[in-house]
Amino acid sequence: MPQKKITFKPGVNQENTRYVTEGGWYDGDKIRFRQGFPEKIGGWARISSSTFLGVCRSLWNWVTLGGLNLIGVGTNLKFYVENGGAYYDITPLRNTSATVGLSNAFTTSNASSVVQVTSSGINLFTGDVVNIYNQQTTVNGIPASYFNNQFTVTRVDANNFTINVGYNATSSGGSVGGSSTLTYFTYEFPIQGITTVSGSSTVTVNATGNGCVAGDFVYFVTTVTYNGVSLTGWYEIVSVLTNSFTVVASTTATGSGTLSSTSYVQYQVNTGTATAIPQTGWGAGGWGLGGWGVGVQSTQQLQIWNQYNFGENLVFGPRGGGIYYWIASTGVNTIGYALNQSYGASDVPTVQNNLIISDQSRFVLAFGCNDYGSSALNPMLIRWSDQENPIQWTPQVTNQAGSVQLSHGSTIIGVQQTRQEILVFTDTSLYSLQYIGPPAVWESQLMGDNTELVGPNAAVVASGVTYWMGNGKFYTYNGTVQTLNCDLREFVFSNINTQQYYQVYAGTNEAFNEVWWFYCSANSTVIDTYVVYNYVDNAWFYGYLGRTAWADSGITSYPVAATYANNLVYHEYGTDDGTAATPVSIDAYIQSSEFDIDDGDRFSFIWQLLPDVRFNGSSTSNPQVTMTLYGLQNSGSGYNLSQGGNAGGTVVASNYVQYPPSSSVLVEQFTGTVPIRLRGRQIVFRIEGNQLGLQWQLGAPRINIRPDGRRGNT
Repeated sequence: MPQKKITFKPGVNQENTRYVTEGGWYDGDKIRFRQGFPEKIGGWARISSSTFLGVCRSLWNWVTLGGLNLIGVGTNLKFYVENGGAYYDITPLRNTSATVGLSNAFTTSNASSVVQVTSSGINLFTGDVVNIYNQQTTVNGIPASYFNNQFTVTRVDANNFTINVGYNATSSGGSVGGSSTLTYFTYEFPIQGITTVSGSSTVTVNATGNGCVAGDFVYFVTTVTYNGVSLTGWYEIVSVLTNSFTVVASTTATGSGTLSSTSYVQYQVNTGTATAIPQTGWGAGGWGLGGWGVGVQSTQQLQIWNQYNFGENLVFGPRGGGIYYWIASTGVNTIGYALNQSYGASDVPTVQNNLIISDQSRFVLAFGCNDYGSSALNPMLIRWSDQENPIQWTPQVTNQAGSVQLSHGSTIIGVQQTRQEILVFTDTSLYSLQYIGPPAVWESQLMGDNTELVGPNAAVVASGVTYWMGNGKFYTYNGTVQTLNCDLREFVFSNINTQQYYQVYAGTNEAFNEVWWFYCSANSTVIDTYVVYNYVDNAWFYGYLGRTAWADSGITSYPVAATYANNLVYHEYGTDDGTAATPVSIDAYIQSSEFDIDDGDRFSFIWQLLPDVRFNGSSTSNPQVTMTLYGLQNSGSGYNLSQGGNAGGTVVASNYVQYPPSSSVLVEQFTGTVPIRLRGRQIVFRIEGNQLGLQWQLGAPRINIRPDGRRGNT
């Protein structure tokens, strides 16, 4: 019998039994296909040793006019801007009205660093972050009460800016700021002094390097001190009670009691959960759902950020929260602020589920937001700002601000911008949103019904085609909605945690013509599995890896992904797992379906294998993989024993091949033969490797076989 070449169709297929899918691959991990042949995927390495707080659910990469390459990083606890491997916290306040004056609010206990803060009417959660401070005292006859406000910057020069405090000074001159600091968009910096002019309410503030511009908001803060405890700056809430919360100070109290004076607290944007939390019982779900006193199962959704750059600046906000703005020219140390608090802002939505900025026409669009004159979220409403003006949202005959209400579905899940349109996914349909100019400005068109998107980040655009994960299958859109045939459909949707659908994250790896989806397997509440579609080879494959967000922007040299180690990593970088300081090897393998040795009616004896594998890209001096052949008497019979007494026959294909078993023979990388003794009607082929510095690609191995009769072992 002649040599048999072992080649298979690209892709992993588990839609049928191992025998029915003969001629293909059935199982694998950490592999991909290049021109139809399997190879180990590239490695990854952390961007830096720095880490961030929380689980990242959003990444966006852009470059400023000054050449800074930035990545927006939105987690369930914070929002950061990454630059040069450092993560800068730019988490905004909910809005400036979240500054609250509290009287008799701070209670200490002797020898304890825990401080109880009395505060009611504010929606707080454990893990939320607050800013605690006092405000400025009397300056040159201007009472302290007139400094205890928010001010608009009216003029700026190199080291100073002016504000109007609304009360005339009684004397002229400078007053040292002392322990005061000035908060600018809640980023605190010290002031060098305050200068007044007798009879004028205009105050000049000396603050070198403040980065202010006319129209910014500022206010003064000083340290709160009571019973030996000093409170100023940002604190994480460690517990929440009915009308109070607690924080931990850096020092312990020298006495017990309650501070009687007025102090101030600012509240950052609410933190959120890292996973969706199922809820049952009365009050879970909508009114009237479920039996009386029983309720219905519901889910508290996780924190997801939306972000998009407007020029060099960033428009961002959490799903179900407000819209915020970050100005790149103020520096990476300044934090974002509520867009509706911008100077001249008009009708900016105060709540939104999705954000995007149209690339060509430069509109800011909010999907699922509050209507004009209302604070309630309308989950099917789309609104947009005036062109080139992110703060003007009031429709007028002189601008292009406006809105449109969608009708098919109950809520907008996600949006994707393509070359000529913006795709809007509801829970039942797909809409196309296109710019048509005044008076309608943006026109919506229904493109498909009975289609859905499982989560806000479950769709992605690759090579002009949109791909997304639906509830039970995958879809594509290239002018029309089509079901994407998936060879792993049952594998994915029979083993996925549907309560964690909003964690699903789709990303592209354009260098390899791939679309990736990361998701939670059925028994997991964290992402641990991925499925990939290669749209050139029309091949599917899967594996196991925890990535919570992905960005393949082209601005960075490598795709960027977020890990559960609270850092970002470059993918397709090297050959190993570099999530931590010390890289570890990646265990990559692929295994075929069962295939007949001849016609499947006779036993055959396999006595020799001719490996065909290359190790281009390996950094180890002796790269090697393990090839295994498993023989079967018939489909479902289990693996036969090799002549050596083990299940299957295992050979090592490398630059150094064992032949005979007790000695080594040096062979070329793509030549050489390996003895193996195995008998069966069908066989399964497997290749795997787990060395540090290993990279491999399989070619077309061959096996030497000879007939061995019709009867099997008894």
